Amino acid sequence: MIQVIAKNLAIFDVLYHPSDMEHDRTRQEDHAASLLRERGMMRLSEFLREGITSATISRMEQKGLLNQLSRGLYQLPDAPLDANHTLAVAAKLVPNGVICCDSALAFHELTDRIPPLVWVAIGPREWRPRIERPRIQIERFGPKVFDKGLECHTIENVPVRIYSPAKTVVDLFRNARIQHAVYEATGGGFVHATQAMKEALRLRKTTPAEIARFAVEAGIWEKIVQPRLEALTVDA
Repeated sequence: MIQVIAKNLAIFDVLYHPSDMEHDRTRQEDHAASLLRERGMMRLSEFLREGITSATISRMEQKGLLNQLSRGLYQLPDAPLDANHTLAVAAKLVPNGVICCDSALAFHELTDRIPPLVWVAIGPREWRPRIERPRIQIERFGPKVFDKGLECHTIENVPVRIYSPAKTVVDLFRNARIQHAVYEATGGGFVHATQAMKEALRLRKTTPAEIARFAVEAGIWEKIVQPRLEALTVDA
């Protein structure tokens, strides 16, 4: 009987030797760090798909080997930060979203304003996420405008979808119209959109033809965008 117990203990020691467990932990930590260097930032679900356990991620966070940017989103502590860092974070947290409106305007350097939150567009049937940080303003775009004018930029190794300058200008006009109609807002939104259009044309980041095309698709060409665009081009 004693011999049987001793044999079982020996087998247990072979199968579950502490050094083997520590080796597996180290291997997972090294793999997680390597992936983060390659991808910039990752969600917990991405680590799990790579065979890295949540316990490993939690342990790495406790050791200071990675930082939690938001719930379930991680980055290496020494990762270089881009000026558009929050756009990359938003892209990971809302993977089906597109950076839009004031955030897209700032990315394209068409305004001096620094948006206090990140504007992200989602499709008509997309789930609206609840995110504590960073502050994200979710805008739901209809099917006729959501997939138009998409550009893909890389920020901190993260692919980030952002609307083009022309599409962004038209979205600002479209939002201004909604605000004016629904909330009886003043014309501040139209002034903001017109200034953005003026700057985009001045810096040659778009053309009147591009703006017109997106405005026609959005159904705001004749009454809203056309008169303002014609006024700008005549003044120029």
